[in-house]
Amino acid sequence: MTKFLAVVKREYLQRVRAKMFIVTTILLPAAMSFFGLVPIIVINIKTPPVRVAVVDQTGKLYDQLRQALVNDEAEEQTANDNNAGLRGHRGSFVLQEINAQNQSIDQLRDNLNQQLRAREIDGYIILPPDFLDHGEAEFFNNNDLFSQPALQSALSRTVREQRLIEAKVDNKTREGLFRPVDLQAVKIGETGGQERDSGSSFTVVFGVGFVMYLSILLYGQVVLGAVIEEKETRIAEILFSSVRPFTLMMGKLVGVSLLALTQLTIWALAFSAFALYGVNLLASRGVTSFSIPHIPFSHYVYFALFFLLGYFIYSTIYALVGSMVTTAQEGGQLAMPIIVILVVSFYLFFPVSRSPDSTFSFWVSMIPFSAPVAMLVRIVTQTPPFWQIALSLLIGFSSVLVITWIASRVYRVGMLMYGKRASIPEAWRWARQA
Repeated sequence: MTKFLAVVKREYLQRVRAKMFIVTTILLPAAMSFFGLVPIIVINIKTPPVRVAVVDQTGKLYDQLRQALVNDEAEEQTANDNNAGLRGHRGSFVLQEINAQNQSIDQLRDNLNQQLRAREIDGYIILPPDFLDHGEAEFFNNNDLFSQPALQSALSRTVREQRLIEAKVDNKTREGLFRPVDLQAVKIGETGGQERDSGSSFTVVFGVGFVMYLSILLYGQVVLGAVIEEKETRIAEILFSSVRPFTLMMGKLVGVSLLALTQLTIWALAFSAFALYGVNLLASRGVTSFSIPHIPFSHYVYFALFFLLGYFIYSTIYALVGSMVTTAQEGGQLAMPIIVILVVSFYLFFPVSRSPDSTFSFWVSMIPFSAPVAMLVRIVTQTPPFWQIALSLLIGFSSVLVITWIASRVYRVGMLMYGKRASIPEAWRWARQA
């Protein structure tokens, strides 16, 4: 145990004092703050309204189109006020009706094109006489990507409204036809009770899986480098005379894992401080009602356990790869299948969420490589029996010990071989004979 702790201490202190660790620990919260605040600042930049000329050859739609855009702007402003006053990117419109009488359509186009080139208007719409029948119109502009969808949506509602008017549908009926529906998701609890499902549990699972994915990508290479380190310095003979391979391998794995935990904790605290600042900023803008997602405490325990399981499963595979290669470059090439397995297991999120009680979902939640995501999805959708959760954790952490044991046996032989990368059959033979 003393030797194990000595290896853990060395691996941890050596890397936590490195300049790169300090830089990345500070850099990510700074980048997070930058990418979080800049969009808010940019979105709140007030832009001038879009000036649009309208040639309404139907003689019926201009007033309704203008009112539809006014209503859209009012709804957007209300939604923005409910979301801390953030402005949408759609913007506002100023419409100008163009009298089409005593002018041909070609003369109108020429005049409007001149105004468009002179920046007197930002665009113009020509509604042909048969627009109500065919619904085809043209919007001429200077490559405006955002105005066209908003105008098209307002025009669609305007045409529907006018068609209903011409069909002699009364106002009350028209309002009822356009009234939106509210479909709420309700989850049936384990005891038969009902609770509103806001999707918060899925959001947390996705967040845990994403952090797991990033952690493996970031620290898997660190584990790989730590295992290869002694091969490059060629001090294997001295190490193995005093420390068993399994103790050395496990010490390196735990030391790097503590390093990862330290950095993730610092980032979590920075994120919490940033979130607290955001809450205070929202409160200063008058937004005081915040809904905290209701997630059972047991789920948080499962989140932590399966996060650790996923991290250690893939870290031990990185350690196994490191025991087979002689340089970090070789390790990076051989580690590509690990990323593929990780990505595939992450995409199992979707089929498992659709059928959490299926045979497929059961088995993928028992396979150590996919269990960290699959079992969490099953837990938040329809919690399986406790024995299945316990069995998944038992299989997973047992697999960690087995992979570490195999890696240590391969490590002992591979450390004494320089300049040659072991093949999979050779590594298997070393694991059986070492």
